[in-house]
Amino acid sequence: MQKRFVSTENPKFKDFNFAEGELLLINKPYKWTSFDVVGKIRNSLKPLKLKVGHAGTLDPLATGLLIICTGKLTKQIDTFQAEEKEYTGTMVLGATTPSFDMETEVDETFDISNITEEEIYAACKPFIGDIEQYPPAHSAVKVNGERLYVKARLGEEVELRKRFVSVPEFEITRIELPEIDFRIVCSKGTYIRSLISDFGKTLNSGAYLSKLTRTRSGNFMIKDAFEVLELVNYIRSKKEEAKTEVIV
Repeated sequence: MQKRFVSTENPKFKDFNFAEGELLLINKPYKWTSFDVVGKIRNSLKPLKLKVGHAGTLDPLATGLLIICTGKLTKQIDTFQAEEKEYTGTMVLGATTPSFDMETEVDETFDISNITEEEIYAACKPFIGDIEQYPPAHSAVKVNGERLYVKARLGEEVELRKRFVSVPEFEITRIELPEIDFRIVCSKGTYIRSLISDFGKTLNSGAYLSKLTRTRSGNFMIKDAFEVLELVNYIRSKKEEAKTEVIV
């Protein structure tokens, strides 16, 4: 038999049938891994033993839209994962880190006093369209069955293999050096950290990612997403109140 979790209060919560399959839009919190979110939702559904998965990893230091699938809908994860993504974020110009973001400390700095706003806007152009990039050494990409970040954290050399991605849109939305805000629309598999690192090199400088939010995946928008604990607490409250319907 299946349990359906029924909303009788907040119209934001529809009638959920997690076993049959639900697509959940979640606003991933800062410093949570994508698997943390999956685990939190899976645990809230116990004693139901359901498949729960996500469609597109977000780095722990990134926030924003994470698509979670449950039950039979997990079979469609690859389809959702392949859709175009949109991000907004902030980079720091004039410095680099080994991880291309704030996970690691700054290892090199550059003088940016002579870089103009016109040069910054122009530096976007080489990254619009079909481009090639290397994933960061501190990434979840597997090489010979092992995650790159495992090797990187051990100080081992890693073999980076370039990949081809598409970036239809890359715009600068604010310049207040050393910070630069941006918006990017890109294909599956694009590493924003790598793009920002390469952007810094284009200006004969360095850059690293200091903030990143996924705002869209396909036609799904961050404005429609649940907060993790909001959804988890709702599910748990319905179980505690025994306000469920049983479908045979």
